[in-house]
Amino acid sequence: MNKVENKNNDFVNIAKNALKALAFPFFSIIVSVFVAVFFVMWAKGYSILQYFSALGDLFGLIYKGGFGNPRVTFVTISEVTPLIFTGVANAIAFKCGLFNIGVGGQFILGMIAAAIVGTIPGLNPVLHIILIILAGLIAGGIWGGLPGYLKAKVGTNEVINTIMMNYISMALANFLILRTAFGVAGKASTPTIQKSAQLHRFVSGSGANISIFLAIAVAIFIFWLLWKTTVGYEIRAVGINPYGAEYGGINVAKNMVLAMMLSGGIAGIGGATHVAGVLHNVKDFMVLPSYGFDGIAVALLAKSNPIGCIASALLFGTLNSSSRTLQLNGIPKEIVYLIQAIIIIFVATDYIVKYFSEKKKKGAIANE
Repeated sequence: MNKVENKNNDFVNIAKNALKALAFPFFSIIVSVFVAVFFVMWAKGYSILQYFSALGDLFGLIYKGGFGNPRVTFVTISEVTPLIFTGVANAIAFKCGLFNIGVGGQFILGMIAAAIVGTIPGLNPVLHIILIILAGLIAGGIWGGLPGYLKAKVGTNEVINTIMMNYISMALANFLILRTAFGVAGKASTPTIQKSAQLHRFVSGSGANISIFLAIAVAIFIFWLLWKTTVGYEIRAVGINPYGAEYGGINVAKNMVLAMMLSGGIAGIGGATHVAGVLHNVKDFMVLPSYGFDGIAVALLAKSNPIGCIASALLFGTLNSSSRTLQLNGIPKEIVYLIQAIIIIFVATDYIVKYFSEKKKKGAIANE
């Protein structure tokens, strides 16, 4: 009986902790929508008494723009897929106490690796897809591991290093596309990848493809890795308290490098599958792909939970895909960015409150 009671108590505690973790993100979403409705009222000329009409318009148009018909549903899926990859990539770094601003650059390296491997002729489709995924994993992993190594061995700030490496990756990609024989002359792009390297799309003419299942599988796998294995325990321990982890015999430097390599590798897979499933070639880069920075928001909203990143990516992907529908109905598409920004502000506020409350507890313990 005691064992059964203990299991029940454990389940109840897990459920309570999960609800507590989800409470603030849900609150952030509700507040962001509440504020956004006032801008909808201003754009549509509603009076203050028509608040709920404006709220209905906003929800209705977001749903219509995200899932209103099969075409826009597939657009939403194509938006959600890379966000799951980049959200999970950021979540791993956060769990180790690191801030990987370089996910966008690692995403680019995955794209370039896929574009190169994808042009190899005569390969079996299954083998070709596996090679593309591995190429993205390796390219992104190396690019993420470099700032991780510098952080672990030299102590340099990973934020600064990853920001700089974003622009190095973009310059490297543009050099390969524009100044080498690999780029297509006059088109500022790589060659179209072989048919055997292209991921199956759900419908012709849509970017939605089977990589969504790979993204979900990666999120589940990383959740299992972080919470059910010794490797994941060590990564989380370093993130919670590196000094305590080192005292307990955990190699802090090794886990920092490993976390950044995993983070970069998953971002690289995201870039590789984006080429294999959506683009089929890589054009020169004027700016960094937005997926890297959006992935930070996805991971923050999910509280760095890989499974939560799936739901968080679905929210952000739906908002992104519905922006055109909002604009066509007289509502500025900037409403989407407003909602996302308010969500991030409130989630960040939660982290700040926790930081000062923990600092206050430590001070109280020290004074005893």
